[in-house]
Amino acid sequence: MAVAVAASAPLSVRSTMPMIRAALALVALACAEPTAVATSGANATVPESPSVSSSFSINRTTGTVYVHLVAPGPADAEAPRGFMRRMFASADAAGTRLMVVDVRDVTGTDARLAVPLVHGIVTRDRFARAGGLIVVTGSNTFSALQATATLLGQYAAPRFVSDYPAL
Repeated sequence: MAVAVAASAPLSVRSTMPMIRAALALVALACAEPTAVATSGANATVPESPSVSSSFSINRTTGTVYVHLVAPGPADAEAPRGFMRRMFASADAAGTRLMVVDVRDVTGTDARLAVPLVHGIVTRDRFARAGGLIVVTGSNTFSALQATATLLGQYAAPRFVSDYPAL
């Protein structure tokens, strides 16, 4: 008795690896956020107060949203995920084409900032494409935020700008 075994068609894992890695990174980061907070704010601009909480402003003339992030603190009135939802909803409503994310004042961060930021950017082609995202870093930009910047560099096309002099 003879048995013939045919080889199965090869699966192209290599072409899907970037998406798999991005999905796994977002899932891993999302596990650190125990709660989701719904917000009802609809203001397009939040007064900037860099020493207290994150803020954003939208310039409708240039189609730019400027986001100034600081590490979340216990005194923040709004959860980071809620802030990010409100900021992206405002940016979407205004039809912005460019996002400037200023992380110079973040000396370290956690998934509560990273997950909604990366998710919001990579799911909006206008920010993920070349020329749609500028990330401003500085000498205080450390640790987990560097990992977030690396993720953005892999799955979007940001331009990185630093106030830190080159060595």
